[in-house]
Amino acid sequence: MPPAAAAMTATSPNGRPASPPCSGRIIVVTHHLQWNASTTSGVKSALRGSGARPEVLGKSPNSANTPAVPAKACSPTKGSTPEGSVAGGNWKFQERRGHSAIYAGINSLKSHEVVHVGWTGALYDDDCYALDAASFNADLQKSLVTELWDAKKCIPVLLDEKAAAGHYEGYCKTDLWPLFHYILWDFALDANPHDNKSWDDYEAVNRSFADTIIKAYKPGDLIWIHDYHLLLLPSMLREALPDATIGFFLHTPFPSSELFRCLPKRKEILKGVLGSTMIGFQTYSYARHFLSSCTRVLGLESTPKGVDFKGSLVSIHIFPIGIDPQALQQRRKQPQVLEKMAAIKELYAGKKIIIGRDKLDHVKGVQHKLNAFQRFLTTFPEWQNKVVLIQVTSPPERESPKLESKVSELVSRINGSFGTLEYAPVHHYHQHLDQDDYYALLSIADLGLITAVRDGMNTTSHEFVVCQQEKHSPLILSEFTGTAGSLSAAALVNPWDYQGVAVAINEGLSLSKEEKAIKHQQMYDHVTSYTAAFWAASFVRELRAASTSPAATSTTPLLDFALVTERYKKAKKRLLMFDYDGTLTAIRKTPGAAVPPPEMLAAMQTMVNDPKNVVFIISGRDEACLDEWLGGVNGLGLSAEHGCFIKYPQDGQWINLSEDIDFSWKNEVTEIFDYYTERTQGSFVEHKRCSITWHYRLADPQYGLFQANECQNHLENAVLSKLPIEILIGKKNLEVRPISINKGEIVKRLISQNPDVDFLFCAGDDRTDEDMFKQVRKTELPEDVQHNVTIGSAAKMTHAQWHVPSPEDIVKLLVELAKQ
Repeated sequence: MPPAAAAMTATSPNGRPASPPCSGRIIVVTHHLQWNASTTSGVKSALRGSGARPEVLGKSPNSANTPAVPAKACSPTKGSTPEGSVAGGNWKFQERRGHSAIYAGINSLKSHEVVHVGWTGALYDDDCYALDAASFNADLQKSLVTELWDAKKCIPVLLDEKAAAGHYEGYCKTDLWPLFHYILWDFALDANPHDNKSWDDYEAVNRSFADTIIKAYKPGDLIWIHDYHLLLLPSMLREALPDATIGFFLHTPFPSSELFRCLPKRKEILKGVLGSTMIGFQTYSYARHFLSSCTRVLGLESTPKGVDFKGSLVSIHIFPIGIDPQALQQRRKQPQVLEKMAAIKELYAGKKIIIGRDKLDHVKGVQHKLNAFQRFLTTFPEWQNKVVLIQVTSPPERESPKLESKVSELVSRINGSFGTLEYAPVHHYHQHLDQDDYYALLSIADLGLITAVRDGMNTTSHEFVVCQQEKHSPLILSEFTGTAGSLSAAALVNPWDYQGVAVAINEGLSLSKEEKAIKHQQMYDHVTSYTAAFWAASFVRELRAASTSPAATSTTPLLDFALVTERYKKAKKRLLMFDYDGTLTAIRKTPGAAVPPPEMLAAMQTMVNDPKNVVFIISGRDEACLDEWLGGVNGLGLSAEHGCFIKYPQDGQWINLSEDIDFSWKNEVTEIFDYYTERTQGSFVEHKRCSITWHYRLADPQYGLFQANECQNHLENAVLSKLPIEILIGKKNLEVRPISINKGEIVKRLISQNPDVDFLFCAGDDRTDEDMFKQVRKTELPEDVQHNVTIGSAAKMTHAQWHVPSPEDIVKLLVELAKQ
């Protein structure tokens, strides 16, 4: 274990894990670092000999699909020389294109010490040729690490080129990105298998990030991980840094559970990200889909506030990202931008300008926009020769020749149908747009048009609103973008409804000045209130709160194995009582599948053989089931059906403790359970001699819970008030039993029969086991003799003194005690 991890596992005097306050640094983890790096050391790339232009070679030699980096990306900007480094340093840094909203938010955390962790991406020589592995020698690597830290407080993750390509272009862009944007993979139609190699690369890169962060971590640091490239990273960090505060923010949409579960590695992805302390999403719908996937794929309990995972509550919060409106305002009022605005106005004098700016990806809806614009010119011919659509499409990470061809065909068709020698209705520019040009276009536009078919948080809409302070031009926005819920004053459209978009364009161009001003003010108030800085500050604040919440600080302390083992060794007489389902074995989909683990049976037999021990299993199972599974453990005491029956090891016969109880209520309860079974697919009724249980574990999780609540209300109103019975709410089940029978009565009986015990251990996991814990607490046994342990979340309401996350932990303890 790394030194930092060892420090984190220390316990406080009360036995709880010691969680250091999150007063340290913020470690921001992104796939790429914020800066491109080019060397000034005179080392030349071996790729120079190919004779190709540097713009073309701005890509990794083993990554043919990586987009070209413009030559100017390698040029230093003012202030890019590493601060504090000696003159003649080996590297210069230039801010990476794109992701301006993320960078603005992170850079706004000026009151904190921020450390950046990320992959360097392609590195360049001084002529912008990508450095190959041979050119990037050990000295250069060492100087890069040093200068990045001195200049930018960055810790680079140095990746193997093939692994980096398999991670990013393979699993991220081929499997995750399409699915997260509601696109099933093309090769799924051909039944081709998913590439296991790319998954291996995805794991390996996440592991490299984890190793880098673990080395840099200090107790008290807060770790903030970004986006779908690093979904496995939280759990990898949690293993090594169990008490670290880890936040994860997903910048893309999260698909519905029906779509997400098509992913072959769906469980691994969910378990990976659930290592976080808190997970942030752009909108409520994305969070809802994630919670549903956790419930349906992993079978976890969840609420809108979070997911119960391995004994901890993983918090879920909504944080819509914004932009830096103040910086944008300053930039767009620069003289060079004003000059460009004047030039564009002159070029399109007398025309209404509709602006569209998108990456040329399938999800950005460029085809939908062009088809809708064609329908607009057809439906409203009075606008012909009066409106131009300026569509800028920036090249995507992965080239899309087919899409580019279709867009070009659409542009040609529209211009051929509606254009003249003097007029072209569509001006399409497929290129990276200079920022000054971009802000100039947004400022002079008469209408903004965004028709993405699925998008995370489209910040183009925010930038359009800020640039329209003078003109107040309206915005047409796809209802499938994350921004749609925030900018409700925009005209929300369905991109597939070409006629609806056409009508919206006509209405937008026809709005009065007063209507434009009112709508714009509403959007402007939102954009200037919910900025990138607000987003970053909100996330950090909520993450700190989540790390200090009762769920995170162990309301019920984690069981101290060493303390229990030590007390067990010293004891002269011991009484050990265990629930079965959910305590000694995990909860299964069907009751018959919960067979006992072999290592548990072996440990149990060893403990029973010790003459100092009295060991009982107190279960809700019936006698036949307990005899079949546990009857082979000689000397083990058993209690069935929540205390209705008991079998002492010395007698070997079941004793019915409920002979004098009236069970006529069963018929009425059975009718109610049968009613809900007929109406809840996957549910069934289990009849026991002293109780009846309705199981809905195999039903749809959400509908099953709804029906369980309805059934509970029905029982309470129809029979509970007039009969001596009670309802137990278990894990995916409802059980009705006599009110005079419970596990607590068995515990009371066993303690009275063994008054001289000096070590008592009682373990259970659900509401029925609380009767055991309450009975133990009522006794006069000293506090250091009692050891009540519940299985599950530290935040659950319980009478137990300790908790463990899972049944596996109880089995591990049994094995350890058996060794004594």
